[in-house]
Amino acid sequence: MSDTREEGSRRFEVSPEDAGERVDRWLSERFPDHSRTQVQRWIRDGNVTVDGAPPRASHAVEAGEIFLVEVPPPPPSTLDPRPLPLDVVYEDEHLAVIAKPPGLVVHPGAGADRTTLAHALLARWPGWEPPGSLRRPGIVHRLDRDTSGLLVVARTQRAYLSLVRQISSREVTRRYIALCWGDLDRDAGRENGPIGRDPRDRKRMAVRHDGRPAVTEWRVLRRFDTVSLLDITLGTGRTHQVRVHLSHAGHAVFGDPGYGGTGLWLNRVGGERRAVMRVYLQQLGRQALHAYHLTFRHPAGGGICRFEVPVPTDMESVLDSLAGGEESR
Repeated sequence: MSDTREEGSRRFEVSPEDAGERVDRWLSERFPDHSRTQVQRWIRDGNVTVDGAPPRASHAVEAGEIFLVEVPPPPPSTLDPRPLPLDVVYEDEHLAVIAKPPGLVVHPGAGADRTTLAHALLARWPGWEPPGSLRRPGIVHRLDRDTSGLLVVARTQRAYLSLVRQISSREVTRRYIALCWGDLDRDAGRENGPIGRDPRDRKRMAVRHDGRPAVTEWRVLRRFDTVSLLDITLGTGRTHQVRVHLSHAGHAVFGDPGYGGTGLWLNRVGGERRAVMRVYLQQLGRQALHAYHLTFRHPAGGGICRFEVPVPTDMESVLDSLAGGEESR
């Protein structure tokens, strides 16, 4: 079976050893490039017949039954290709690893529909039939607009399904460098508050008892008078997870416009230091959060892929200023 989404009619006969298995599960095993949900959609839409009649998804297959499957062509993308410069760390026929700069939106959303990483990927691979949804082609995980760093993009359906499974089963390692406000009371820690939509602002997330499980592990790399540098490992990948967890812990990401409480932190800092920190905030112009490390299993070869990229120049400049302007501990 190839890695492309094959269109047209396919014929399958049930062997005696497969008898009794649900048809949706049985057929999904014969289409490794498609999810079981997609196969169930084919059944529901009438693209699957057995002896000339459409089965139910729960139908138990019987030995000798002949199934005909009409694989529909992939729907056209609703996005227009837009050439943009991309920092491609690695690329093959299955996937690409991109170092996303700050300010680049990963996929279209409210207020960001015309110039995103998704548009750039369509321009990079003309004629590409991307896996995933129409507005998130090949995207298996994302970074916030103003978070920089590594993300992996699937070029084939098989790679997409493999990477999604790896993320779901927590086989993918994602590590960040973050600058946060304040001096943490331990050298390492773990935040595990469940995360869900903030009931007061649906654009924000919050730690709440009925949220989805979320785990963030952190380790202090360096302490300054006003801020701390952290190495962070994601145990899960919830929306805004690092930003929400650090804010909830009382040490919001430096420069974070959504969860940072910047005004409150500046009020705690004495006169001259306050002016210096304002300069650093202007120098950075975003949250000081960078996804520097990514490890996953290659969907085709199965080998372990590890990638790292240094912090971009805006964060590096602030870190250099901090190191030269105040005593670290």
